[in-house]
Amino acid sequence: MGDSIPAIIGAAGVRLHKQEGDHATPAGLLPLTRVLYRADRVAAPVSHLPVEPLAPNDGWCDDPTHADYNRSITLPHPARHERLWRDDGVYNIVIVLAYNDSPPVPDRGSAIFLHLQSPDRRPTEGCIALDEADLRRLLAAGLSEIEVPPPV
Repeated sequence: MGDSIPAIIGAAGVRLHKQEGDHATPAGLLPLTRVLYRADRVAAPVSHLPVEPLAPNDGWCDDPTHADYNRSITLPHPARHERLWRDDGVYNIVIVLAYNDSPPVPDRGSAIFLHLQSPDRRPTEGCIALDEADLRRLLAAGLSEIEVPPPV
């Protein structure tokens, strides 16, 4: 869309060659695939993408040794995973980004999302975090991908 929006990224910055657990945000063109939100906390965002409410048993597998690596899962789950129903509010709106998903390559990185910033604006573990007003505005305007420029 041509906009440059202030964002919070991974604590390790941007990397061309992302690895699981490196706390870096992957460089590249990242298509948005679907929007998840906490219906008990916020209104559904307006978007051309599929919009689905989160449930308390929603998770994401981040275990590179498991067949469900970098996939949506239902909890409980036997492999290492991230819970999407979070107390801190950063996943009140969370957009799944098409990164390392077709098919997932073990250790290349998982659970790379576009989500809300924390109140203290701390770095993410590799995701991209925006202010809620900016995120809602971009989704309503038809945002379909994010370009993360490579490190300089």
